[in-house]
Amino acid sequence: MKHAGPAALDRLERLLGQLRAKPALKEKSRGTFYLGGRAFLHFHEHGAVLYADIRLNEDFERFPVTTDAGRQSLLRAVEDRLRCR
Repeated sequence: MKHAGPAALDRLERLLGQLRAKPALKEKSRGTFYLGGRAFLHFHEHGAVLYADIRLNEDFERFPVTTDAGRQSLLRAVEDRLRCR
């Protein structure tokens, strides 16, 4: 599974905007976010399916983000993680 390229990230632009609006997250490169100086969230593509890898604890967990429901689930996980900081 490869990291999401520009065309895949274009499909996630609305989600990326929602993540960029969170002051605690810093986007080091398009679609790659850091939290407190540590890699926190990035995206992968596998064919037409898009995924986000998010560090909720020590390891990354994978969320499918191709659908609106998947993107909402990811945003809830991000919010939960930011509240626990």
